[in-house]
Amino acid sequence: MIKKKGESSVTDDKQKKMSSSEREQLLIENFVGLQHAMTNLSIKFNALSENIGRLLDVFEEAAKGFIEGNSKMGDEDMLKKIDSLLEQNKTIARGLVMMEEKLRPRMDMEMKPRMEVEISNEPPRAKPKPLPNA
Repeated sequence: MIKKKGESSVTDDKQKKMSSSEREQLLIENFVGLQHAMTNLSIKFNALSENIGRLLDVFEEAAKGFIEGNSKMGDEDMLKKIDSLLEQNKTIARGLVMMEEKLRPRMDMEMKPRMEVEISNEPPRAKPKPLPNA
């Protein structure tokens, strides 16, 4: 961040003058906002799971229709529906990739301390005893 003349003293003064109760209030507000965002993410993820379930049902019905040979719709209609399903699949895949990209840094940060604890908790390895001289 590039500071302009006179700008740094204004922001520094505001930060220095914040009392502990104001900081606590700000932390509480940020935590509530984070909980709201996580709730929304959970709701969206549940909706995505339901959509994937419905998509799987459609594929199952299509597979049953092909096996039974009871083609109720023409080939052109079937191709249009398959193209539509492919587009939906691409959209779902993009959404999952975007969610994974957003969550990966958090997961990496959470897993790193756990891995360090696991490594430090490993018992020391015993050294093999030397073979007796024959």
